[in-house]
Amino acid sequence: MKSSVKVQLSVMMFLEFFIWGAWFVTLGTYLGTNLKADGLDIAKVFSTQSYGAIIAPFIIGLIADRFFNAERILGLLHIAGAILMYMMYKSNDVSVFYPYTFGYMIVYMPTLALVNSVSFRQMSNPEKQFSNIRVFGTIGWILAGLLISWLKWDEVQNNTTNGTLRNTFLMASVAAGVLGLFSFTLPKTPPKKAQGNASVSQILGLDALKLLKDPNFLIFFLASIAICIPLAFYYQNANPFLTGIGLENATGMMAFGQVSEALFILLLPVFFKRFGFKNTILVGMLAWVVRYILFAYGNSGELAFMLIAGIVLHGVCYDFFFVSGQIYTDAKAGEQYKSSAQGLITLATYGVGMLIGFWVAGFISEHYKTAAGTPEWKMVWLVPAGIAAVVMVLFILLFRDKSKAAALPQ
Repeated sequence: MKSSVKVQLSVMMFLEFFIWGAWFVTLGTYLGTNLKADGLDIAKVFSTQSYGAIIAPFIIGLIADRFFNAERILGLLHIAGAILMYMMYKSNDVSVFYPYTFGYMIVYMPTLALVNSVSFRQMSNPEKQFSNIRVFGTIGWILAGLLISWLKWDEVQNNTTNGTLRNTFLMASVAAGVLGLFSFTLPKTPPKKAQGNASVSQILGLDALKLLKDPNFLIFFLASIAICIPLAFYYQNANPFLTGIGLENATGMMAFGQVSEALFILLLPVFFKRFGFKNTILVGMLAWVVRYILFAYGNSGELAFMLIAGIVLHGVCYDFFFVSGQIYTDAKAGEQYKSSAQGLITLATYGVGMLIGFWVAGFISEHYKTAAGTPEWKMVWLVPAGIAAVVMVLFILLFRDKSKAAALPQ
């Protein structure tokens, strides 16, 4: 791969995830503080990510993979996203804000697959080359969080007085516009000629449902959906919680979760090979329990280290469950169902699982409120800790796969 192409792909990845990190991390805080949304309204807005994840395979499978160059549709989607993000910036009421967010997620979620497609098509050895490109996406997300805290947009008094958190949407809109235009300069990535017509079930990964006949894969599949419920609590509530209790530079601190993710993914193959899939994924589940207990009992004073530890555990929570789960799925699927199986897991987790999770988080946040109308954070975090603990115990008791696929990456 030419060095110039590597630079182009790295910039593409950086902007792709800078855009997401620029507004999504602080979204819950913005909705509650600036738009005065209640728990259920916040859940409704966050659930647009899941709708986007469900609809994305249709856009990629039925349109992008068949009729248009990937880099062109990537550019058009980001330009449309820039317009929708600007409308979110201008919205002053959650009822107006919601449809723009819904539209934005419909156009943004497919771009996550498109940037991968553009990257893979330029690589002679994706297994070795892709991680060096993808890491710039993590850097982009981290920089967005650090920038928000450095500019003090998330500072409670500053935001309350001047509404500074609104600027995150303008920043994301500008970045989306830049990436939209930049995408047209990327290497040409025409659609591959398909051998035969893929059915809708193949595009959505539904032909991989045959794998659910394996009782152990079924247990893993259901556990993947269930563990996304506590995951949704983190995305929806972490920033409002940390800023609300007065943790300094809360958004910047949350970027350490992505640093942790980048570091722990390097340890994953070693841990996976030595201890096998079941033990690896159990460590990930346990990390969810520990993280939320730390959030429940930590504070912004002398126990702030508990909050920081909970943030840093993101790498274990995500890598040891989701990435190891992708490896296990790939090994169990075999050549015939590899793509379909990954699509099915993505649809189940980011689609169905997190959709349920966002609404559960919204109901819990609304149910546990103090007399002042603020969330009773201890209970808000103990609930997902309990859910993760139940999922972990059931997984220990029911998952009994002793095959090579459950012991080693293939």
